[in-house]
Amino acid sequence: MSNEKLNIAVLLPCYNEAATIGEVVRGFRKALPQAAIYVYDNNSTDGTALHAMLAGATVVRERRQGKGHVVRRMFADIEADIYLMADGDGTYAPEDGEELIRTLLTEGSDMVVGTRRNVRNDAGRQGHAFGNRIFNWLYRSIFGADFTDIFSGYRCFSRRFVKSFPAVSGGFEIETEMSVHASRLKLPVSELELDYGRRPEGSHSKLSTFRDGGKILWMFAMLMKETRPFAFFGILSAVAMELSIGFSIPVFIEYFETGQVLRMPSWMLSLALTMIAFMLFTAGIILDSVARARAEQLRIHYMSLPRPSSRESEDDRTVYMAEIDKPASRKKRAKAA
Repeated sequence: MSNEKLNIAVLLPCYNEAATIGEVVRGFRKALPQAAIYVYDNNSTDGTALHAMLAGATVVRERRQGKGHVVRRMFADIEADIYLMADGDGTYAPEDGEELIRTLLTEGSDMVVGTRRNVRNDAGRQGHAFGNRIFNWLYRSIFGADFTDIFSGYRCFSRRFVKSFPAVSGGFEIETEMSVHASRLKLPVSELELDYGRRPEGSHSKLSTFRDGGKILWMFAMLMKETRPFAFFGILSAVAMELSIGFSIPVFIEYFETGQVLRMPSWMLSLALTMIAFMLFTAGIILDSVARARAEQLRIHYMSLPRPSSRESEDDRTVYMAEIDKPASRKKRAKAA
């Protein structure tokens, strides 16, 4: 049986974070000295890669612009037992990484989300805070109540989550896709409430309230179509049927009064909408079966990967838990709290 510690990788996707990335890397090196730290630079123009390299991180460049492309590349490239992902803007405390890993190990989760305690203070932008509330409510309404903060960028993953996650998003929608993947396969997940800091002077958010909000809303619709097609096409079918009934009512009234169908265009449109409604309903039934089959295949692939609670990993986990439970580590955590 192995006596080595678990292999931990800290993942930091970055775009123009020169003002903060050096301090973030040094913070994670101090909080998790046994971890390998990777910074994936997404075409930064302000020296982000150099600051990260000087701080001791392994730096890789991803040319496709967008956080989703960066995360997909990270998950494909890096081999580890535990993956800890954070942002490079300094809003997440590196000291909290230990607690995320501890939660992943003790609760046997495949993903732990560090929910943001002070998310409403996101750089003072009330549009972001309002959008967070709306999208979190929408997520719970469509996909389930597994998560309360689907946009948190501070997450801890098991290897089998990372290697079974079919990332397709290109931008900031990637966190939503991760959450839907976990909810769809009913994976064990946990949440841990953490403080969320403000960006330091000179660091600016890359989010656009309306542009990125529109992308996320579109991703919600696409993920609903892929994972809950019966509900998605059922809603469209109901809308088409209601329009059909709306157009047909005046035609029926006129027919019962005069015995003639004088509004032929309205009647033809009503019939066409009725046919569309039935076609959408049928498509929903068929695609629901397809979606179930796809979910079963994803689940089978996920289960074929090594369990984090295997016998060898249990020894590694015991060593790691003993390490972070040392008095020095407890003192550090207490000071951070």
